[in-house]
Amino acid sequence: MQANVLQTPLVYLKGVGPARAEILKSELGLDTFVDLLQLYPNRYLDKTQYYKINQLHDSGADVQVIGKIIHLKTVDQKRGKRLEATFVDETGEMKLVWFRSHKWIRDHLKINVPYVVFGRINRYGGLFSMPHPEMELLAAHQAGLKISMQPIYPSTEKLSSKGITNRVISKMMQQLFLETKANFSETLSEILIDTLRLVSKSDALLNIHFPKDQELLAKAQFRLKFEELFFIQLQLLSKKAARKQKIKGLPFLSVGNYFNTFFKEHLPFELTTAQKRVVKEIRKDMGGSAQMNRLLQGDVGSGKTIVALLCMLLAIDNNFQACLMAPTEILAQQHYNGLKALLGEMPVKIALLTGSTKKAERTLLHNQLQNGNLNILVGTHAVLEDKVQFKDLGLAVIDEQHRFGVAQRSKLWRKNEIPPHILVMTATPIPRTLAMSLYGNLDISVIDELPPGRKPVKTTHRYDSNRLNVFRFVKDEIQKGRQVYVVYPLIQESEALDYKDLMDGYESIVREFPLPEYQISIVHGKMKPKDKDYEMERFVKGETQIMVATTVIEVGVNIPNASVMIIESAERFGLSQLHQLRGRVGRGADQSYCILMTGHKLSEDARTRLETMCRTNDGFEIAEVDLNLRGPGDLMGTQQSGLLHLKIADIVKDNPILKLARYHAIQTLKNDPKLEKPENHPIRTGYLQLVKGKAIWGYIS
Repeated sequence: MQANVLQTPLVYLKGVGPARAEILKSELGLDTFVDLLQLYPNRYLDKTQYYKINQLHDSGADVQVIGKIIHLKTVDQKRGKRLEATFVDETGEMKLVWFRSHKWIRDHLKINVPYVVFGRINRYGGLFSMPHPEMELLAAHQAGLKISMQPIYPSTEKLSSKGITNRVISKMMQQLFLETKANFSETLSEILIDTLRLVSKSDALLNIHFPKDQELLAKAQFRLKFEELFFIQLQLLSKKAARKQKIKGLPFLSVGNYFNTFFKEHLPFELTTAQKRVVKEIRKDMGGSAQMNRLLQGDVGSGKTIVALLCMLLAIDNNFQACLMAPTEILAQQHYNGLKALLGEMPVKIALLTGSTKKAERTLLHNQLQNGNLNILVGTHAVLEDKVQFKDLGLAVIDEQHRFGVAQRSKLWRKNEIPPHILVMTATPIPRTLAMSLYGNLDISVIDELPPGRKPVKTTHRYDSNRLNVFRFVKDEIQKGRQVYVVYPLIQESEALDYKDLMDGYESIVREFPLPEYQISIVHGKMKPKDKDYEMERFVKGETQIMVATTVIEVGVNIPNASVMIIESAERFGLSQLHQLRGRVGRGADQSYCILMTGHKLSEDARTRLETMCRTNDGFEIAEVDLNLRGPGDLMGTQQSGLLHLKIADIVKDNPILKLARYHAIQTLKNDPKLEKPENHPIRTGYLQLVKGKAIWGYIS
């Protein structure tokens, strides 16, 4: 079927009309024939089996029975009335029951005519009953499209209240198949269909909506999942190839004095094998003619900053400048101090630019940037201002990239005539499954080992009833000169409640750790930024021993002396957040601890999260468990979840299909980069249809 027929507005489908079309659009986003066609069922009720009344069991399952109504009566009950039908087959009798719409139902039911009834079975007083059954005359059932496995479509309360039930959507789907003659254009090449033994597009669509049995349904699902993931991978890989072709880079051809001197004389420890591998990957990228666009993943404390510095020194060796951008002032300040300490006496000019930088300093800094006297600029969003002009920016490093929007990051590109190389760093481990889908257009490097000498954080789960023991342990640690974090959840919807939790907790800690023996800092979202920074600064300098905070301290601050992280109401946090918070400790040489505090009532998911945290420190393993628990949309947060509005595939459950799809997308583009060969015509048509009017992924990742 030609694609343009499928673009017909849904209002023109028989049985829809303007009112239904409007509600289908607002509730389910369905606008055209193709949107309805791609409304895939959530689940199926198996109607392949017909039961006799004497075979029924009180199992709460949905069953299908053939029989006749021999008697109808209205029964009074406490509230209103109910309609009862005596339904029989050759083996026995049961009741059909309705609690509403009696008159309409009574007028439409036929006595002593064979029906097929379908519904959930209950047992009352020795007789089986079926409330509000689906009913169809046996003759119509045998003549209609055989839907042995009944599809259950996504729905909403509003749709149901407007009478657009599952049955109505099924009828619309049948009408759509009648009007299109169930003849849909193929979107994959014959080679792919033969190699993977896929069913045709038309068969897949027919069997996803009207499957005759489990086997045909499984084949249809596999075909449609593969296709969806294949086109996503095709899109990501095409963008990546186009970017490498179109966007010329700055070739850093020499490894010079700065890099070598630092490597030989200033490295504080020998690089891990993972760090060496990543530096090699980045050097190769920056030595080519295309712009580098690389994501550097590494768990908290894995040594990403050293890798970033080595890359910045490469830029300086090639007469370019570098910048490092962080999401907060505290983090930018920390990066600046860390880089200065690492560089020691080396003749590298480095400066810090944040919202707090004084006007006189800014003017000097702008001049030094423009005349090339400044080699490295570390800063916050302030770096993006139009006034900030580099003489020759060669490398931009972005820390915790999910905190910056695409528009903000694109401003960095315009700081140089030829866009600088981009290195994006994150300490949030992204499961490999998800990285393949979300960042398939980026090159990815992973630092998957910690530097030697780092002691893993010991994590324990304690109930609220153990609080006094926990306080005793905290006093012992403070006695040894260590510092402690106590973190409370922050959930937007219940800000007032969270604030109360935090303040109640703060008061009980103040009672337990009184002045002047103990000093306590408090940080939360309702404070002014300068007050927040002042409190953080006191903790950084060691003037306070305990930091009571909401999750504002989640990213990046490095306090080697902090050895205990207590997370209150730990069951209210996601796994990746718990892992990020734990990463605030364990940065010094001392043994560090993470204590997860909860009440006794815990859900199954919460128990899995807590058990995972106590079992492993591996961020990637934790991210995989998190992905399985929460699903991809939630995991990436609202900004990213739009990328994962998949129609049928599930990135977690369908990981093997995703790998297969990626492999075949790579092979297809390798043999035919522009999809110009005749055999790839269906793929090209399907691909262009998909990307038409949708700039899903820009060149900036």
